[in-house]
Amino acid sequence: MGTNFYMLKKATGLQSNHIGKRSAAGMYCWDCNQSLCKTGNDGVHQGKSEWHSSCPKCGKKSIEEDFNNSSAGRELGFNKSKPKAKKGVASCSSFRWAIDPEEFLKSKIKVIKDEYGQKFTREEFEQILLECPIQYNESIGQAFS
Repeated sequence: MGTNFYMLKKATGLQSNHIGKRSAAGMYCWDCNQSLCKTGNDGVHQGKSEWHSSCPKCGKKSIEEDFNNSSAGRELGFNKSKPKAKKGVASCSSFRWAIDPEEFLKSKIKVIKDEYGQKFTREEFEQILLECPIQYNESIGQAFS
């Protein structure tokens, strides 16, 4: 489950139209910047991964979430709240970059759309990234969906 994001215009100087993909990534301690996945950030999307019941650094337990306020709910279209960084132990998303994030940040891209056709301003997209404390760069320049 995830959502792909694209540049609306090709005349950006970047080679790819695909910016990257956001995916629900399980429980995360926003205070300690730590995934609760026992194998770390690399294991959050592995079905066989095991998870801590509380933050291994500070011991905080996760807050109650449902589809109306969780990262999984956002991917399924139920969570309509404004994206934001969270506090304590709560769900998070990851973002897998298809283009170099430094190039994206330096670019003049103003409008982004997701695979469902919803459009976002650059500022709105940067808010979306706040919910993605786990970011992967190993797919830069590769085609993926």
